[in-house]
Amino acid sequence: MAVNFAQWGNDLYTGRRSYDIVGRRRTWFTISGVLVLLSVVLLFVPGLHPGIEFRGGSQFTVSNVQDADQQPAIDAVTEVAPEEVPRVTNVGSSTLRIQTAELTNDQVAEVRAGLEEAYGVSEDDVASSFIGPTWGADVSQKAATSLVVFLVLVSIVMTVYFRNWRMAAAAIVALFHDIIITAGVYAAIGWEVTPATVIGFLTILGYSIYDTVVVFDKVRENTVAITDQTRATYAERANLAVNQTLVRSINTSVVALLPVAGILFIGAFVLGAGTLRDIALALFVGMIVGAFSSIFLATPLEVALREREQGIRAHTAKVLALRARESGAEAGDGEPVAAGAPVAVGRSTGQVRPGGHQGVAAQPRRKKGRR
Repeated sequence: MAVNFAQWGNDLYTGRRSYDIVGRRRTWFTISGVLVLLSVVLLFVPGLHPGIEFRGGSQFTVSNVQDADQQPAIDAVTEVAPEEVPRVTNVGSSTLRIQTAELTNDQVAEVRAGLEEAYGVSEDDVASSFIGPTWGADVSQKAATSLVVFLVLVSIVMTVYFRNWRMAAAAIVALFHDIIITAGVYAAIGWEVTPATVIGFLTILGYSIYDTVVVFDKVRENTVAITDQTRATYAERANLAVNQTLVRSINTSVVALLPVAGILFIGAFVLGAGTLRDIALALFVGMIVGAFSSIFLATPLEVALREREQGIRAHTAKVLALRARESGAEAGDGEPVAAGAPVAVGRSTGQVRPGGHQGVAAQPRRKKGRR
């Protein structure tokens, strides 16, 4: 049976259909905790593999090769430096990149000659360079500084904008969640960490915080003067906000993932564009994890923090008590309103009504004979 996604999205927005995401927050917290713990383990075993830009060393590039087999390159290096284990990467279909530890000038000359002979190319087709570890250390320091500044600014802006430090705290936790899991996946795959990888990590922070802010903005809209009414709890209004932005989060994530997936799976694996796969992998994993955290982690965590407030806790107890009394009073006169019933938003006022329905059928009917 075909699914009417437009109707499904409209039902989520109005509250006719609702997924209890906030109410099941312990499940999402457990899943996130397991993923973070596993990622932390992977960061130590086997750990991240820093590229030559971070560890320093010698690099050779062989162009215009007829056969891109990596073994001749390995043999050419080990013949000059038997203790060295080179890292050979195919860059496209006719270029190889060979990275080693720091070699002497004589060893560099011998390796270049060996590569020329092994692949039958001219001297101009073999380039060599040396990259010092200080350059990588400078990149790492600036990346760490950028991350700290970003987190501080995000915390300040969100606290001022939402006038709620709990939303800022939940967003920061979601950001760390995204970074740690993305780094763990990177460590598990075993690809080298390059400057492009670092750029990808910093980019997903912006994507994740953007999606989280959109959801939080709807939460704030739904929870204005929450304690002045007794129809819904803070958690129910927040859950409605997550459902209302669910379709938008899914659509945004899919649209953003399509070009990244094209770069990763077609450009890197099929066409051999190895220089693109580093940033593409970080973006691909980070966007998926960021979409998960904005839906299943950030808002449930913010609700858990808000429910620690005395006022919100007392209001929740009051709403549930009134609902229980109404359910008992209506037990003999139709179906009672369940405590976890979906909530709906009125079209004109935005009022949330437990178990509510909208449209003409929901309007009071005139008695026959009356005008």
